[in-house]
Parts: sequence; structure tokens; C-alpha cells
Amino acid sequence: MLVKNFAIELGRTHKQAVAVSLHPGTVDTALSEPFQSNLPEGQLTQAQEAAANLLSVIDRLTPEDSGHQIDWKRERVPD
Repeated sequence: MLVKNFAIELGRTHKQAVAVSLHPGTVDTALSEPFQSNLPEGQLTQAQEAAANLLSVIDRLTPEDSGHQIDWKRERVPD
């Protein structure tokens, strides 16, 4: 709700602004380590690749994406 409300307020004065939250997928870090044992093959992403994926998503965002959570595949995560 925070991002959605922020996007609404920001959009009132900045029509082209985009406010989203990003989901990088499962990244190979100490934080995700306890959850990595049950992951399907190919689902774990290295940190540098995850960052590149998110930068690619950011490059293609439009004002219509504002207020949503977008994953590393540029798909909207359900509210």
C-alpha cells in the first residue's frame, strides 16, 4: 500500500514519474541461504545478474507501471 499511495500522490504533480517496488527473485546471498535447498534448478540468481536484471526492468518502466510491484521478468506481482 505504501508504494501504491506514494504513486498516486506523486502522479498528481509529476505525470511521468514512476514509483514501484522491485522483486529481484531469489538471489544467492546469506539472507536467502536458509531457503535455497528446495529451489528448482536455475531459480537461484547471482547478485550481479540480479542487479543487471533489475536495471533492465527500470529502463523499461512506464507511468502505467507506477504503484505496482514488478519482478525481475518485468511481470507485475499480484497485490
